[in-house]
Amino acid sequence: MKGNKGKDTKPELVVRQRLREAGLTGYRLQWKVPGRPDVAYPGKKVCIFVNGCFWHRCPHCHPSMPKTNLEYWVPKFKRNVERDERNVRILEEQGWRVHVIWECQLKKKTVDDTFDRLIPLLKEELGRA
Repeated sequence: MKGNKGKDTKPELVVRQRLREAGLTGYRLQWKVPGRPDVAYPGKKVCIFVNGCFWHRCPHCHPSMPKTNLEYWVPKFKRNVERDERNVRILEEQGWRVHVIWECQLKKKTVDDTFDRLIPLLKEELGRA
């Protein structure tokens, strides 16, 4: 687990590159609000979480469960999911618009569709339409 990076992961870099290409610059990284979103526009209260499918238990691709030491992994994943849900709820209660992008949505086959849906939404929320 030591090799798992906390920031500047490949999926995060893909998201930031696509945001720059769309002209949506001016974001902050790891902004100091609940959950520390990967990308945040604090002035407009818009944020993006880029979640790894395995650690955050993706609802789209349903990653496999480790075969050993289940008494550790099951509660660990449950805590991760609960923490993610709690952070999103807190941010929304504070007036933030929260977007969650899953690692599987950034694969070659799906990345264009993901951003075709996300970019117009972000432009509208950020007043850059």
